[in-house]
Amino acid sequence: MNQLPASNELPVSLSPSQLREVDCYLCGSSHRRIRFREGPIQLVECSQCSLVYTTPRLDSEGLKALYQEQYWQSACARDYGYLDYLKDKDLYFRSFRKRLQNVLVHRTSGRLLDVGCAAGFFLHTAREAGFDYHGIDVAAPMVKYAREELGLQNITEGTLESAGFPDAYFDIVTLWDVVEHLPDPISVLRESHRVLKPDGILVLETQNVQSRIARLMGRRWHHFKMLEHLYHFNPETCTRMLSTAGFDVLRWTPRKAGKYLSMDFIIERTGRINPLLPYLFSPLKLFRRSSVYVNLLDEMVFIARPASKSS
Repeated sequence: MNQLPASNELPVSLSPSQLREVDCYLCGSSHRRIRFREGPIQLVECSQCSLVYTTPRLDSEGLKALYQEQYWQSACARDYGYLDYLKDKDLYFRSFRKRLQNVLVHRTSGRLLDVGCAAGFFLHTAREAGFDYHGIDVAAPMVKYAREELGLQNITEGTLESAGFPDAYFDIVTLWDVVEHLPDPISVLRESHRVLKPDGILVLETQNVQSRIARLMGRRWHHFKMLEHLYHFNPETCTRMLSTAGFDVLRWTPRKAGKYLSMDFIIERTGRINPLLPYLFSPLKLFRRSSVYVNLLDEMVFIARPASKSS
C-alpha cells in the first residue's frame, strides 16, 4: 500500500487537529464504502450518488499551506505537488495550445478568466491567441512568477469569491484541473456563473474516476493523490455538480485533454505502480530532454453554459 509522505516532508502536518471528517458533498449522505486508505485518509465512494471523495481531509489552513512553495517543487511529487512545475513551462505551453482548441470551437476572442491559473501558463497561451486574459490563484509564488517572468499583469492572488469581478463580465471562464482541489467547488462554479455574460461559456477539466485506466490501475491510479485531490468525479457526478451550480452541459470529451510529459516525470510517476520502477527506468534519464504527448483518456473537458442565460 502506498503511504502518505512523512509529515516532515510536507508544508503541513498530518496531526488529527488539522484533519476534518466530511460527508458526501453532492448529496449529503454519510453512507459510503471505503475503497482504500493511506495513513489516516480514506478514499470512499458515496452509496447514494457514487461521488468518490477523501475523508478526513486537511482543514482550510492546511490546504492553503499545501499550495505554497514546496507544492511546486515537491520531494514527493507522486503523492502531492509537482516534480518541478516551472522547469516544465515549455511543455505546459504546448499542452495548453492543444487544450485551447476546446475553447476555440466556441469562442475565438473575448475576455477570459482562468480560475486556479497557477504560474499563468494557460493565460500565456490565451494571450498569444488574442484573448483579453485574466487569472486568479491562491499560490503567492506562482502569481509572482506569472507577473515578473511572463509579464502577465492581469492576475490576482486570492479566491474567485473574494476578487469582486462585476456581474456578466467574462465571455469565458476556465478551470483546468482545479475543481478536484476545492473544498467547495459549487460555490466557485456559482461565482463563475455570476461573472459570465449571458452567452458565456465555462470550460472545466477534471479527472474521470470511471475511465478505463482508472479502473485498471485501481489504487495505483496516478490521480489518487490523497492530500490534494479531494474529489474524483465521473461524467454523471460532474454533470450533477454543474447543474447544481446553474449550468447546462453542452458537451464533454476526453479529447485534447492530455499533456506533454518529460521523461523525468514519466520515470518518477512509475513509482505509483511499484517503488522499484523508477530505479529500473533510470537509464532513460539520458533522454530527459525528450517529451511525449500522453492522453490516457482519463480526464474530461466539460463545456457548459449558465442555464438561466441560455438562449
